[in-house]
Amino acid sequence: MKATIYDVAREAGVSIATVSNVMNGKGKVSKKRSELIMKVMEKLNYQPSAIASALVGKKTFTLGLLLPDISNPFFAELARAIEDEAHDSGYCVMICSTDNKDERVERYLSLLEQKRVDGIMIGTGVENTILLSRLQAESIPIVQIARENALPSVNTVVTDDEMGGRLAARHLAELGHRRIAILSENLRVSSSRERIQGCRRELEERDIPLEDRNIVICEFSVEEGRRGARELLNRSDKPTALFCCNDLLAIGAMQVAKQLGIQVPEQLSIVGFDDTLLATVSDPPLTTVAQPIEQMGKHAVSLLVDDLINGVSDNSRIVLCPELRVRRSTGPV
Repeated sequence: MKATIYDVAREAGVSIATVSNVMNGKGKVSKKRSELIMKVMEKLNYQPSAIASALVGKKTFTLGLLLPDISNPFFAELARAIEDEAHDSGYCVMICSTDNKDERVERYLSLLEQKRVDGIMIGTGVENTILLSRLQAESIPIVQIARENALPSVNTVVTDDEMGGRLAARHLAELGHRRIAILSENLRVSSSRERIQGCRRELEERDIPLEDRNIVICEFSVEEGRRGARELLNRSDKPTALFCCNDLLAIGAMQVAKQLGIQVPEQLSIVGFDDTLLATVSDPPLTTVAQPIEQMGKHAVSLLVDDLINGVSDNSRIVLCPELRVRRSTGPV
């Protein structure tokens, strides 16, 4: 049977309060008695309950992570980077997939609050800023990652999405493309808006038109990439290049091009965004705008841990630089 704090106190001949003080480094307990209690804990293989420790010491060494969809390769790789960094810092991570649904976001935030997590990383859209303000009022540190919400006094780690859009547009324009279209995620997502904005501004500076009808809004999936690409590629004036705001949409576009007998990149160039594992295993390998996923994870955890140790937030906004990875899905007109 698992040992309890009562067993430790009985074996050491001390009060429960004394055992608690030794575990939490509080109170005045002699060195000799502290050593005795530690030896008894080791002998009984005593492991404090995380919830009990939280009630006493206000810490569970657990962080919450909200993501839209853990099955998406980008968010899966981001979660792994966060988990690795958290582990190295002595924390474990509770991961919640929200499907970008407001009710799931609210339910998970309430759950994480009840579980007394020490801090929360949010990589999904949040409409209920009242709930987030309540978490802040309870001194639960929050870090926004990969996308931004309208939250005051919150640390943020993002990629320069507008620059990413510019890199994609610049690459296609320099290959001679003028009929360029975009497959984008929902425009409620800040990163999508900024990627489109960067692409549009780069093309405008080069006097290349981008009509609104050539921006097709999709959900976050390969299936939606197929749907959006089919809509564009069945037109008489179909584009010669597609900028897809994530790799999943780009893979879907590739599949439809193959079904329609359109060769990539000879007849259609495709650029993705994220540089997940999919980009290297697709046929042909995908040209994509790489996000520094590992750096994002490291910075997000570091900001939370610093906040927890120092007790104050400096409201940092870390913007990381994207990088264009040219592979074989793009070519001259």
